[in-house]
Amino acid sequence: MYFNKANSLRYLKDFEAAIQAYDQALVIEPNFAEAYCNKAGCLEQIGAYEDAIAACKKALCIDPNFATAHWNLAFCYLLLGDFENGWKEHEWRWSSPDLPIHQERRNFDQPLWLGQESLLDKTILLYAEQGLGDTLQFCRFAIQVKQLGAKVILEVQKPLVSLLSSLTGVDQIISKGEAAPAFDYQCPLMSLPLALRAYSKEAMNISMPYLQASKESLSKWESMLGKKTKPRVGIVWSGNPDHHNDWNRSIPLDQLLQLSSSEYQLVSVQKNISAADRTLLEAHPEVLSFDNDLHDFSDTAALCELLDLVITVDTSVAHVAGSLGKETWLLLPKNPDWRWLLNRADTDWYPNTRIYRQEELLNWAPVIGQVKNDLNTHLST
Repeated sequence: MYFNKANSLRYLKDFEAAIQAYDQALVIEPNFAEAYCNKAGCLEQIGAYEDAIAACKKALCIDPNFATAHWNLAFCYLLLGDFENGWKEHEWRWSSPDLPIHQERRNFDQPLWLGQESLLDKTILLYAEQGLGDTLQFCRFAIQVKQLGAKVILEVQKPLVSLLSSLTGVDQIISKGEAAPAFDYQCPLMSLPLALRAYSKEAMNISMPYLQASKESLSKWESMLGKKTKPRVGIVWSGNPDHHNDWNRSIPLDQLLQLSSSEYQLVSVQKNISAADRTLLEAHPEVLSFDNDLHDFSDTAALCELLDLVITVDTSVAHVAGSLGKETWLLLPKNPDWRWLLNRADTDWYPNTRIYRQEELLNWAPVIGQVKNDLNTHLST
């Protein structure tokens, strides 16, 4: 009874009440591994990460092969900057049918490469997994794989093929679903930090910037933007609405439009715009919007490259701008994704990115206020 109640409260995002209900369930059944695991997820949501780690470890004492508990533990370690343990635990993502990522599991005849075998004169297939932002972030490691003497085939989502063709160290790029040429080894992109033992700041950004917009795309977007009369600031306010964390990471457009100023021009880099947001943009003609012209990420990259600054929530555009070395201001929720760590205004992944963090769950007003103040100072210098 208490376990079902806790799960319902968790679904309703009443995390503290859910934790109490999980504790009540555990009084009745102390060896309830799933209750410990779900409790850990709620503890993460309220920022009690060390307690979440302890709860995951209790679940794993009961069931050492509980893949979801390993998965939760991985994200706690990664968020706290313990990359060595985090990436080891992250390999459990393929072991549980209950995890969404399990649907992306690939069954190859060729062996998985995790850094043990020599790649000299071998061909390796590196393939995308999870989201577009993940691919943009982790494709950087293809360069280090190439340096080991391998021929590198990179398989990515179709919207990324054109942009990632600029990535140094890739011998051939193919679209997901396309037949791959012969290869000796394979590795998903998000296993590369483990395979390469890339746990340090230096290993993360050794190749920055690692993507670039094509001359053709830049020329097209220069023409579309027209003559520049003031600084241009890109904005992105929402990610994929189907993403499990979109409720937490996206900002209502009316709040972000408070950044409008006669001193600079706002340019929407948002690809998918809801009907309500489109109506709101129509009431703000001073904001340029090109969503129908952003056909793939080569367009997004070119548009970002031509802006003075990109301000974005945690979505794929943050990774596009970051990989280009473009100055980027990233607006994060109180409980951020693991990759941005905690209590930092910078990130080792993208040295030109500045982070603004929520102090209170779902309250973006102070963040927007700080960004507006900093914009006025930044663009006047």
